[in-house]
Amino acid sequence: MNTGFFGDITSIPFEGEQSTNPLAFRHYNPDEMVAGKRMEDHLRFAVCYWHNFAWPGSDPFGGLTFERPWFDGTNNNDPMTNAKLKADIAFEMFSALGVPYYCFHDADVRPEGSNFKENTANLNEIVDYLEQKMADTGLKLLWGTANLFSHRRFMAGAATNPNPDIFAFAAATVKTCIDATHRLGGENYVLWGGREGYETLLNTRPGKELDQLGRFLNMVVEYKHKIGFKGTILVEPKPQEPTKHQYDYDVATVYGFLKRHGLENEVKMNIEQGHAILAGHTFEHELALAADLGIFGSIDMNRNDYQSGWDTDQFPNNVPEMALAYYQILKAGGFTTGGTNFDAKLRRQSIEPDDLLIAHIGGMDCCARGLKAAAAIIEDGTLDNFVDDRYSGWTTAENKKMLDGEMTLSDIADRVERDDVNPQPVSGRQEYLENIINRFV
Repeated sequence: MNTGFFGDITSIPFEGEQSTNPLAFRHYNPDEMVAGKRMEDHLRFAVCYWHNFAWPGSDPFGGLTFERPWFDGTNNNDPMTNAKLKADIAFEMFSALGVPYYCFHDADVRPEGSNFKENTANLNEIVDYLEQKMADTGLKLLWGTANLFSHRRFMAGAATNPNPDIFAFAAATVKTCIDATHRLGGENYVLWGGREGYETLLNTRPGKELDQLGRFLNMVVEYKHKIGFKGTILVEPKPQEPTKHQYDYDVATVYGFLKRHGLENEVKMNIEQGHAILAGHTFEHELALAADLGIFGSIDMNRNDYQSGWDTDQFPNNVPEMALAYYQILKAGGFTTGGTNFDAKLRRQSIEPDDLLIAHIGGMDCCARGLKAAAAIIEDGTLDNFVDDRYSGWTTAENKKMLDGEMTLSDIADRVERDDVNPQPVSGRQEYLENIINRFV
């Protein structure tokens, strides 16, 4: 039964580039073949539960602007009834957009209980409901996760909290969320350390907190194997916000942490564009580094307002940025269990129900254009050939010896003197390469 929240809109059509219909796709055609694979299978789109159905449009200076029937008290005062209505409308939107996946935190889908037992009971009840919705619609779960940052108990962190009871509460919560993800056939499980960091060293022992975090993540991996969960465990890096010193600052930082705790072969990265920018990187930098380190997993797709210096979680609208991102993803072999999740939210003045659809349509079209451009750049080969040629000197037998441990510093010095090595700089031709990218976008 249609709830009527989106009126009579039940499916977003593909109408092509000439369409001016705001409720139609212009570029995202799920069945279009790109580099030998269906576009849907490349992009693996997912829609998030939290920004779309749990956030009321509040900001630090004002409260609710989105009048939604599932918010407690708007429809009725029964939290579970509202949670199920929220699920009904969420799946209507997922189905209308034609995305294959969705994602959620436990707190997005279930009412908050008075204790852990009530939280678990509420989660299990709503998982029953989600399971039926998935069976009815064919929607799949890209990943589940636990909200270990919103409740006041987590104000000093979850796994890194100085209070062992909060560590235990967080661990128990993650167990229930992995169970729910496993039951729903989730293809990944994400840990985002929203408050795994600190504000001041005056009250913090970071070494101890990092050891706690290492044990916590090891327990997650151990439990995954115990229950036979075949999905990928993902960690999502994020710098600074909300705590001043986040332990999971960027891909390189997290990789060092994983290596220290023996987890580099067990855990991969869920990389968000907005977080990459906050860390002082580009999105494609984080993607390329994760791929080179063997820990690329999935992405959260959003953007920041580059003037604000804050994680504004806006929908993507910059095709050149998307082209560079999907270029790195395709070069890495594409997604396996991961996908493109829209961790993006409406502006708080966009209050109409169809604004939710329009925002996702635009983001999906932008990603589709970026994917096609990336595939064309790779097929053209000019960029790859230039980079291969730039590093070609390392392919000779003698130069390989320098990296293979067959030459000492003294050996290299002798060679430079003997052969009168006097190298001259070669242009990196950045502007030329940027112009190449612009041919395709």
